[in-house]
Amino acid sequence: MFQSFIKSIFQKERQGEIQKAKQEAKELLFQANQEALVAKQEVEKINRKIAQDSIELEKRLARKEQLLEEREKQALAKEQMVKTKEDQMDGKKEEYEKEREKIIQKLEKVAQMTKDEARKFLLDAWEEKLKGEIAKKIRESQEEIKASATEKAKEILIDSMRYGATDYVSEYTLAVIQLPSDDYKGRIIGKDGRNIRAFELATGVDVDLEEEGVIRISSFDAMRREVARLSLEKLIKDGRIQPQRIEEIVKKVKSEVDQTIMKAGEDLAHRVGIFSLPSEVVRLLGQFKFRYSYGQNMILHTLEETKIGISLAHELKADVNTVKLGCLLHDIGKVVTDKEGSHVDLGVDLLNKHRFPKKIVDTVASHHEDVPFNSIEAIIVYIADAVSGGRPGARHEDFKEYLKRITTIEDVAKKQKGVRDVYALQAGRELRVIVRPNEVSDDEATILATTIKEELETKFDTFPGQIKVTVLREYRAEAVAKYN
Repeated sequence: MFQSFIKSIFQKERQGEIQKAKQEAKELLFQANQEALVAKQEVEKINRKIAQDSIELEKRLARKEQLLEEREKQALAKEQMVKTKEDQMDGKKEEYEKEREKIIQKLEKVAQMTKDEARKFLLDAWEEKLKGEIAKKIRESQEEIKASATEKAKEILIDSMRYGATDYVSEYTLAVIQLPSDDYKGRIIGKDGRNIRAFELATGVDVDLEEEGVIRISSFDAMRREVARLSLEKLIKDGRIQPQRIEEIVKKVKSEVDQTIMKAGEDLAHRVGIFSLPSEVVRLLGQFKFRYSYGQNMILHTLEETKIGISLAHELKADVNTVKLGCLLHDIGKVVTDKEGSHVDLGVDLLNKHRFPKKIVDTVASHHEDVPFNSIEAIIVYIADAVSGGRPGARHEDFKEYLKRITTIEDVAKKQKGVRDVYALQAGRELRVIVRPNEVSDDEATILATTIKEELETKFDTFPGQIKVTVLREYRAEAVAKYN
């Protein structure tokens, strides 16, 4: 009984759940139908909208087609109108030509000459009438050109010279070093003068210690003078002034001056707008810093000339780059020392070696009129060189002669056998000749001094004062002990 009772209870609960599920299913079905109905209505609404839009679009397209047809008809009508007018113009033109021919025939009959004869007659009459006036205008123009040509040339040159102004300060033959105290003079001289002798021997300059508080270094060679000045300043700062230290410092300074030369060459080229030159050419340009021509520093002269040349090239519509390179490189042969020949020939050989364009080489070849000018650029380089060198105060003829004399004195000794270095001091009144000890003995050194003296006497007919020839022969033996 109890089991039947429990079973009946479960059956009632189960029937209730089934009834509840059926009720929920009905509700869900009703809700789904409602949503489907709403969706169907939305779709129908969208379809109606699309259909309406399509009808509107078709109407607009129809209107456009109608408008195009109307415009096409108007265009055809205009085209027909233009063609009609052209036909009318052609007819009138033919009538005009016929009337013109009739008039010309009547004029020819009255004038008793053809149309060509009438034209020639009129032209000849006007030419005769204007001949005198044309000649007068030509003469006036020529006179005006002659009167203004010189003034115009002066204006161009003056304006170009204004652009050539430089701020480079020239150096001459002296360098002055301020001493911290006069005690340094004794240290520079050294015991029995060995330090100052070693310094003058290593640098090839003349040292003057007579003035209080300063040391004067003199040499006609600006590079030697600069090496000596820098070396002495380093020695004073270092404090260890002795022959061996002097040689070390001088050697180091020479290397530094080589770097200065490269920098000076690059700076000169860059200041006039030239880049990517061969390193050998840049180094030679840097040597202009220590080279003078008639007393005019060559960096100053080259910079000034190049600026003048560039300005002239712009004025005369010439090739500016050719003029620029021609002016920059025109005197480069003056610092080529390993070959014989004029500076023009040496410069031309150098530029050909580095395959510079022929037009640039020709400007260098003709800047002293050694060869004829073959371009306006070559003439501009020549003029710029003349303007820079010829302006008042630019050059000093005596200095050039002095430099030539000093160089001649040194060359006499340099060509002797066994000579290592030669230095002309005291404005050429003393010549120091350093020989290689393994090639020249003491006895041969004495004979060498006499040989140089005799050759100098034959070289110069007259010479102010005397030339003292000193041959220096120093033999050194070195050995280095090492500990294992």
